[in-house]
Amino acid sequence: MATVRIAAASASFGRDLEFDLRRIAKLIADARTAGAGLLVLPDAALGGYLADLRDPDPEALPPALAPDDPLLKQVAELAAGMVVCVGYREADGERRFNAAVCVTGDGVLGRHRKVHLPAGEAAAYDPGDRFDAFDTPVGRIGMLIDYDKTFPESARSLVLDGAEIIACLSAWPTSITNRAPRMAQDRQSRLFDLYDCARAAENQVVLASSNQTGALGGMRFLGQAKVVGPGGDILARTWSKAGLAVAELDVAAEIATARRVLKHIAERRPASYRAGSG
Repeated sequence: MATVRIAAASASFGRDLEFDLRRIAKLIADARTAGAGLLVLPDAALGGYLADLRDPDPEALPPALAPDDPLLKQVAELAAGMVVCVGYREADGERRFNAAVCVTGDGVLGRHRKVHLPAGEAAAYDPGDRFDAFDTPVGRIGMLIDYDKTFPESARSLVLDGAEIIACLSAWPTSITNRAPRMAQDRQSRLFDLYDCARAAENQVVLASSNQTGALGGMRFLGQAKVVGPGGDILARTWSKAGLAVAELDVAAEIATARRVLKHIAERRPASYRAGSG
């Protein structure tokens, strides 16, 4: 059976695109040294996230990149034989999206535009409208960005499209309204881990969750990158520090074991659910 090493990154990124690209290059090199076949970088790794969710400054938004921007091509070149997922702010005519792209040295494997926008993001982004899985050398993958993973339908849609691995790219901050004195006590810290484990366990798939660290403007990011198995168990994690969470596993075998008795996807009863509930 084929095993793969999956790496999820915790790291800090800002508005300096050349700095961001150098940091991405270092993370790719570190993941390659660790033997990773898949690296999930944070949301907004190119250009940084918003500095303020309550009242974003329209003059200080992340730079918008076209889907074929040379920087994204450079990330693909750096990836070479590795599968790499990276987030950025995407320009499509007059519209702007919180987007992610999955690449190898051969080009683009898949794309995602964040569907669920929390309060404040509407000033900077338009919502995406779909969840699609896609084939890669390490298995069939689907991507979620930040708030997408709060909604069970998001991950379920990807798994119904055949996803074996869910890549969750985040720039997830501590609580904005009720910040705790210690990050480990923060409400959003608890929820971030809870959503990661729940989405993996309820769908019986592997989940790789990346996140930003450090601070940008009034935002303080959690880190807490991790790889979660299909039973909801955390296989590797960075806690709040920058670095890589790396886990080696046979994805197909782990999923088969999790579904040996209880098969959540096959045992659904869609006729009993309200329309649109998946």
